[in-house]
Parts: sequence; structure tokens; C-alpha cells
Amino acid sequence: MDKEKQFEQAHLDRTMKELDAADDRLSQEIERTKAEETSLNKNFFADTSINLSNDAETIETAASIQQQQQLLDERSNAWRQSTMQLDTVRRLKGNPFFARIDFQEGQEKPETIYIGLGSFTNKNGKFLIYDWRAPISSIYYDGGLGKVTYQTPDGPQTVDVSLKRQFVIENGQIQTMFDTTETIGDQMLLEVLNEKSDTQMKSIVTTIQREQNQIIRDTSADLLFVQGAAGSGKTSAVLQRVAYLLYRYRGNLSASQVIMFSPNQLFSDYIGNVLPELGEQNMVQFTFYQYVTRRVPNIQVQDLFSQFEAKLTKPQKAIAKAKGSLAFFKATEQYAQTLEAANMRFRDIKFQGKVFISRKRIADIFYSYNENYHLGNRLSATKERLLSMLNRKVDSEMKADWVQDTVENLSEEQIRSLQENGQKEFKDSDAEYKFYARKIVIDAFQSIQQSIVRNHFLNVRAQYVHFLREAPHYLNLAEYGLTAAEWDEEVDQFVEAFKARQLTMADATPYLYLYDLMTGRHGERNMRYVFIDEIQDYTPFQLAYLQRSFPKAKFTLLGDLNQAIFTKENSHTLIADVSKLFDPEKTRVVQLTRSYRSTKQVTDFTKAILKAGQKIEAFNRQGPLPIVYQRADEQALLATLVKQINIDNAAKQTTAIIAKTLEAAEQVQAELQQAGVKTTLIRSENQRLAAGVIVVPSYLAKGLEFDAVVLWQANAANFHHEDERELLYTIASRAMHRLTIFASPALSPLLADVPTDLYEMK
Repeated sequence: MDKEKQFEQAHLDRTMKELDAADDRLSQEIERTKAEETSLNKNFFADTSINLSNDAETIETAASIQQQQQLLDERSNAWRQSTMQLDTVRRLKGNPFFARIDFQEGQEKPETIYIGLGSFTNKNGKFLIYDWRAPISSIYYDGGLGKVTYQTPDGPQTVDVSLKRQFVIENGQIQTMFDTTETIGDQMLLEVLNEKSDTQMKSIVTTIQREQNQIIRDTSADLLFVQGAAGSGKTSAVLQRVAYLLYRYRGNLSASQVIMFSPNQLFSDYIGNVLPELGEQNMVQFTFYQYVTRRVPNIQVQDLFSQFEAKLTKPQKAIAKAKGSLAFFKATEQYAQTLEAANMRFRDIKFQGKVFISRKRIADIFYSYNENYHLGNRLSATKERLLSMLNRKVDSEMKADWVQDTVENLSEEQIRSLQENGQKEFKDSDAEYKFYARKIVIDAFQSIQQSIVRNHFLNVRAQYVHFLREAPHYLNLAEYGLTAAEWDEEVDQFVEAFKARQLTMADATPYLYLYDLMTGRHGERNMRYVFIDEIQDYTPFQLAYLQRSFPKAKFTLLGDLNQAIFTKENSHTLIADVSKLFDPEKTRVVQLTRSYRSTKQVTDFTKAILKAGQKIEAFNRQGPLPIVYQRADEQALLATLVKQINIDNAAKQTTAIIAKTLEAAEQVQAELQQAGVKTTLIRSENQRLAAGVIVVPSYLAKGLEFDAVVLWQANAANFHHEDERELLYTIASRAMHRLTIFASPALSPLLADVPTDLYEMK
């Protein structure tokens, strides 16, 4: 193997020289084209003879200007192309390639290709490195040795693979290399997985597994549903999928046509570096909370913290489940249809504190159109009528006292402003008054015009309350174990909170959907791909709403139904509900059962927290057993925690202390500070992860991973209900190398069934 390694190092050295040469060549090209563009800009009209004396000269002048513009565009494009190529070259100089494949296609001569983060050709156009997303590169991810079939733009192609070699390269030197018959050898995975955690997620291009590659390269499914165990690489695979799609449809798909919904802003920042690392722009990113709140101004929507900390009664839980169901989604549509006949709620349009167009008049106009006009069309026609009425009222309003007073008290500056782009001389004082009066009235009516255009005359809040009162006519309350009296009482409580402009997350989406139905909104039709992470915390209503909001998009949904924090046991019917929204012929479900994040010891322990039956397979990476510290009181627990942090720090491991609630996180951080331990408290999703020891509440830890995790106060008081089992699993499964559990005075009964040989009690 030493000879082989020398051969590969020599090849790497030659590739590095070619990359250095390309860096110099492209840098010079960029300087030259930029200088040419600057010179062309500077001398644009000096090099263009302008003569407009007759038609022939005018045509010649136009052609001359067009020619100069073309030259400018060519230089600008050349500069852009060279800049993009230089970015790729500089990215590759850090790590030129990570794999080599030898193969033969039919009777043609054998070929050797090297795979890296981008494509690279030398100045003669010979491919030295192939982009990992190129069709040929899928051989590396999808097959072993022997016959392998891969997809090309012209259809399936079969080749005979004789060698698969994997490299770990640092600073231009091959550190290790492996030959493997597998897709990605376990040795290669171990090299990567043994690395320390970071405040930013890294690309997994070098270690993509066969099942992950299927997720990345799928282009046929309208719905790709990825169910993956904690640490199975589902989020990483989906980010590589975005990069692949942007490469595959280059020129027809831009990053602005791809949207990803993350569980919280903290996680959005954590994954924010992956696509730029692969040379792509980041897609549009939202949390569902951000997406909702930007569309409901002046109303306070329940945030993650309030949602997690809320203590619901049994009827409130049942009502939240009903409001999150597909049945409630259909009920919203059925109710909206009845508004075509009656009951649409309007507001008076007011001007200077007085009713200008009454809500009764608006209702008369709205319902004057026949039944062929559906809600959106009725609204458009009503708006046209209202704007027309507004224009007709300009002349009568010009005679009002307030207008006369305003005209008489105009300053010189105001007169100049009103005359701008208008008349400056008048035949008499009457004409002059009319000119200023009209301008003033039109200006004053601007706010009414905007209100009409923006649908402010619709009373959406009153409409939603009316819908809630009527909902039992469209919904079978008994299916949710509810009585009409319980529903009515909850509506009364809702109205009180709504008056204070507060809206729960359970009501926010139905409220928005009702508004969309009232206004005939057809969603964002330019969006082509929608990715939703941690779908187990979405309700079927929310997912149905997102499907309506992006009607032209293909969806990739990913999550772990064992990690439902907000929807709890309701998440287990989610796949069945979601499957009703999409064509089964164009739906693909991929299950990732192998967990790569954690050591085998941590994975086996976290798997045992769940009830039997979960398909989770541990990757064979060894580490210490999880440790459980049980002490009589929190003070004794804290002293042990300080020692554990020192152990983690000595091993250069990033530690996250995860408490159930924000209050508990704040308390333990204050106690650690008193003990002289430096920590960063993550209070809100808008913060960024920091290096060193962090303290974080459980609901902000979704999707993150840390070298060492401390599960703080996993006691009977914090974790006793069966529906908190998944939360316990979610916290524990954040650990990559070391998991330590602290509890006082007694350990949670939810951990009672974990076999004692899977952890160490201290």
C-alpha cells in the first residue's frame, strides 16, 4: 500500500500544481476583464458616434450603441464566469478530492476519475476532478465493486467498477486512504465521525451513504418523506439534496426558489454554512413561527417558549388536537364556501374619524354579484367598485371646509411641492384653488386607497371568531372526546385573549387559511422545492396549509416520529394524514435507521428509553457508557456536575447542559457561575451557538449535536408523564461521544426500564 500511497501523493501534488496554475490564470483573467469593462464604461460614448440627423444615421447610431453594450455584457459575463471558477478552484485547493473510482464501460478502455467538492478541468479542458453531484459520481455512493448502474441525462448506464478508493487529505498531504468494496467504508466514516463537534454543521459529501444518496438524487417524487432516527444524517442529506438540485437544474432553478422550514432560528444558523461550503447560495429559510407571524401583523402569536411551557387541561389538549387535524382544515374550507351566500364580516371605511363608506354598503356591493363570482373574484370586483366610488368622491370632498382651510394656509414650500411635475400658471384664482384642492384631497385619500387595496375593510378577526362559533356544525366533536359546552367555553376564552391581540399556535394557521380563502390567495407559485425539518412537531393542518401555500412545489419532509416535542403522541398518525395530501404514485418514503451521530453505547442507551419496536441501528463506534449520577439534593448534584465539566474540558469536548425548561436552564447556569464555571446560556432561538460549555432548554436543542451532553435533572418531577418519553429521548440523543445524566432525589420512572448494563450508576 505504501507504493500506492506514493503514487496517489504524486497525483495529488500534480493536481495541486494545476490548481495553483488555474488560480494564477483566473486571477489575471479577472483583473484583465475588469480593466476592459472599466475602460469600455469610461469610453462608452467616445467610441460611439451619435448622429440623429436622419433615419439611416439614427439606425446606425442605435446599432453602434447596441454593439458597445454587447461588448460590455460579454466582459461582465466573462468576469462573472471567471470569478465563479476561481471560487471553485480555491475551495478545491483546501481538499482537492476525496475518492477515486476505476471503471470500464462496455468494450471501451478503463477509466479513472477523482471526485471532489466541485468540477475542475485543466487549461486543455481535461477533467481532473469531477463534482460529487455529477451523474458519474453516483457510482461512488450507490454501488460496490462489479457491475453498477447509474442514471445519466440519456438514461441508465452500466459500468464495471474495479476500484473504489477513499482519501482523507489535509494541507496537501494524504493522511489516510482506504480501498473498499462498500459504498463508503466504515474506516472512512470513523475518521470523520471521531471529529469534535462545532458551532456550525459540516458537509457530509465524503461520507454519503447509499440510502442518503437516494434522498439526495431523487427528482421524481412530489413528496419525499424521510423518517430517520436521531443522528441518522437526515438533515445533512437533505442539505446535500438542495446542493444537488441547484447543480442538476442549473439555469432553471435558483436558491430563491427553494425554501426550508427549520425547527428554530438557532438551528437555521447552525446549518447556515453547509451550502456555501459546497459553493452554493443558501436557500430561503424560515421557522414556521416566522412564516406565520410575518403575515399576522399587530397580533402576538404564541412563540416556542410559550408553546412548550403551556400547561393545557384535558379539554384544551383535545381542542388543540382538533384544530390541528385535517378534518378542521376541511371544516375551514366548508365554512368559507358558505360566505359566498352570507355572513362575510366587513369594517366601516373611515375618513377623518367619520364613516366614509359603511360596512353595510360594502356588504351590499359584495353580495350584489351573482353566484358565479367566488370569494376571490367577489373581493376583486368589490375593491374595484370601492376605488371607483373613492375617485367619484374627490370632487365633492374638494368643497369641504377642511380643504379650503388647508389651501388658504399653504406655505411657499408646500406650494412648490404641489406644483412639482404639475401646473405652475393658472388662468384665474378659481382654477388655482381647484388645482391645489384636488391635489390635497387625492393625497388625503391615499390612505383610504391603500386600505382598500390591502383588504383592511375585511374584518378577519370577527370572521374567525364567527367560524369558531360555527365550527361544531362542520366538525364531529365527539371524535375528539369533546362536548359542545367545552368547545363554547374554549371559544369564549379564545375571544378574551384575541381582544388582547394574542393568538395561540393552534389557531394561527387556521386564522391565516381562512384569510387566504376569503381573499382568493393562491399561494407562492414560484417556489419549486419545499423542505420541512422536524415534521413530527407539525400538525396535519399546518402541513396541508403549507402544501396550499406552495402549490407548484415538490416537498421533502423529514423527521423522527420518536422526537415529537410539541405534538407528542399525535405525531404517530402523521404519516397517514400526510399521505392523504399527496398522490401515492408520486410519494416516496425513505427510512434511515442507522444512527451515526453517537457512539454505540450512547445509541443503545437512547434507543432503550423508547418503547420496544423502534428501528434504530447503532454504528459501531466505541465510547464510554452513559453515566447516571443520582444524589439526595441539587447541591450535591452540582458539585458532581462541576467535576464532569472539568473532565469534558480536559478531553477538549464541547459540553451542552440541557435542562427541560428555560427556568431550569437559567437556574443551573446561575449556580455554575457562582461556582466559577464559565458557561453561555442560550435563552432564545435568535442566539448563536458559542464555543465552550453551553446551557440550553430542551426545546431549543432540536437537530443540534454536541461532544458531551449533560441531561440535567432527569428526575421524577420533570419527567413522569408517558408523553415526556420522547422529549427525554430527544435530549439524550444530542450526545456524540459522552452522555451524563443527573437527577435528584430520584431518577425519572421513564428510565426504569433501561437495562442496567447500558449505563454506569455513580
